[in-house]
Amino acid sequence: MSVQIKSKRISSIDILRGLVMVIMALDHVRDYFHYGALVSDPTDLETTTPFLFMTRFVTHFCAPVFIFLTGTSASLYGQNKSKKELSKFLFTRGLWLIIVEIVLMNFLWWFDPSYSFINLQVIWAIGVCMLFLAVIIYLPYNIIIVLSLVIVFGHNMLDNIVFEGKSFGAILWYIFHQAKFLPLENQRMVAFYYPVLPWIAVMALGYCFGFLYRKGSDQQRRKTFLLILGISSITLFLLIRFLNIYGDMVPWTPQKNDLFTFLSFMNVSKYPPSLLFLLITIGPTFLVLYLLEDVQSKFTDVLLVFGRVPFFYYVLHIFIIHAAALITLFLLGKDWSLMIFGPESFTTNKMAENGYSLGVVYLVWILVVVFLYPLCKKYMAYKLNNPKKWWLSYL
Repeated sequence: MSVQIKSKRISSIDILRGLVMVIMALDHVRDYFHYGALVSDPTDLETTTPFLFMTRFVTHFCAPVFIFLTGTSASLYGQNKSKKELSKFLFTRGLWLIIVEIVLMNFLWWFDPSYSFINLQVIWAIGVCMLFLAVIIYLPYNIIIVLSLVIVFGHNMLDNIVFEGKSFGAILWYIFHQAKFLPLENQRMVAFYYPVLPWIAVMALGYCFGFLYRKGSDQQRRKTFLLILGISSITLFLLIRFLNIYGDMVPWTPQKNDLFTFLSFMNVSKYPPSLLFLLITIGPTFLVLYLLEDVQSKFTDVLLVFGRVPFFYYVLHIFIIHAAALITLFLLGKDWSLMIFGPESFTTNKMAENGYSLGVVYLVWILVVVFLYPLCKKYMAYKLNNPKKWWLSYL
């Protein structure tokens, strides 16, 4: 039975969100299936290959685009609601996502019922950002833009502030600006992988950006603005990165050949996201949105499905990829318990020796996306046919 895709949502935004969700699955398949993925860095120019580097680099677009569009979706959701109603929704959904990250996602990522390793990743960051956005929306529109741009362009000035230990001040700094793996007692660990200060600004800018798509907005004006934003962001990235003075914790350096020098130039910091990281990921996003206006095809219809059920897709794809990796080890007669992770899993030689080629990674990625499509399509149809079920807005 076919399902008609009818919704009041903005198609170009959902198509873009669906595209980054599909790309996201590639990175997570690589995490579980590629040789030594959990104990090596695909952007380390001493050990990587150009194909592996670009496989990782293209997935850099996922988190910033998803968080930016979360702000945009909040803006569109709130256009028919009062500020108080929108604030309540953002606050409650933010708390819900934080709980989901700690309780559900950490189990799905690690399959460890003892929760010896708590990794606070993108769902945590989105949840915390929503808590802040619940307050930020009460500020004047222009003030939100100015404060957010100050954070995006200025937060790298804080890079040299480094804390150690477990003091209250240190933990606050880990939450807001310093990525940190923090050992706890009884061989436990918590990872502050997504420091939220720049992400709060990204979501707030996405909220302001949503006004371009609200009812009555002028499409041609929006397309012109998208083109200007995209070209300006990429130009700024090239200029600031070339100067090599500010904008990222790691400057680029000449390498063994021109190709690797280019990779060094493009190797920008994600944890926390530097100014240059945000310019080169969100900048092209504006151009993609420009190109997606009024575009419809079978391919975009597929992406639309994924983009309209992002939370469902995210939770399900982590479980399927992790389970597939465990089952593969079992079927090959290998130690399937390697897929039950604790803090020691990131240093063990067994993890360094485990994995498959990039060709296998890409094949598994395609199979996972194909498997997810009918499930997501059925869930999307259920959501569209049950608009009055309030709890669906949290899923």
